[in-house]
Formats: sequence, C-alpha cells, structure tokens
Amino acid sequence: MTTGKKATGNIISVEDLKALHKPGRRLLGLDLGTKTIGLAISDGLLTVSSAFYTIKRTKFTADVAELKKIAEKEGVFGLVLGLPLNMDGSEGSRVQATRAFVRNLAAHCDLPVLLWDERLSTVAAERAMLEADLSRKKRAEKIDAAAAAVILQGVLERLQRL
Repeated sequence: MTTGKKATGNIISVEDLKALHKPGRRLLGLDLGTKTIGLAISDGLLTVSSAFYTIKRTKFTADVAELKKIAEKEGVFGLVLGLPLNMDGSEGSRVQATRAFVRNLAAHCDLPVLLWDERLSTVAAERAMLEADLSRKKRAEKIDAAAAAVILQGVLERLQRL
C-alpha cells in the first residue's frame, strides 16, 4: 500500500518502480529506526525478500554512505522504506522523520524511493522468529532486518500482481 501522497523528490509509485526494473537488478528494503536501519534485499527477479543487514545509526552522512556502498555492491535499483503510519492510518512524528530522511537522502543518492505502509511488520517479523525458536538475543539482533524483509516482501507481492 502506498501513501497516496504526490511524488516529491525521488519518491515514486509502485508502478513506476516496476517500470524501472531491469533483469538481475534488486531492491533494498529499509526499516528505519532511531538507533538502527534494518535492511532486506530482493532477488534479481523481484520475487523473494531476505533479511540482509542492520546498520547501527551514527551520523546521517555515514549512514547514507554505508547504504550507497551496499546498494552499489548488490546491484540495487531502488529503495523501499517502511512508512510507520499509525494504526488508524494517520501520520505521526515517526512518519515526519521518515519523510525528512527521504528528503535528505535525495541530496546524496539518486536511487528512487518507494514508501510502503509498514504497520505490523515488526509484529510479523517477531512472530516468524518466535516460530523459528530463535533466542531473545538472536531476535534482538535480527528484528530490524527481519521487519525490513516483511516490508519488502509486501512490495514484491504487489509487483507480481501488476
């Protein structure tokens, strides 16, 4: 589900994202937190999302440099950022922070960005890790990347239906 907001800067629609895909190129999903950024990556066919990495946030420029390095190395053509809407669909301070991140990112990176409703992504990731019987410590280490994988998988499923 997209936000319905008019595209600004490098924010694009899911339809535009599909049109930009070239065989073998991948998407990078991001679950943006205050202390970490969870990353997930798709396969080149845009069918499967996998938890990939967690960036410990430091300074914005360092975080972006690390994102760009990963995107280049992995053949990424676009970013999918989870948009943390409130359960009633309204936008709170976390949505504003995410939009600010995207605006600032546009000055450093020309990759297109799709904002995707991330409601309950962390809950789904936590449930999957509990079913896999991961320890509390392992879950804490992997939850952000797993949530990014849930977000990205939602986009991949939508792309398959287009």
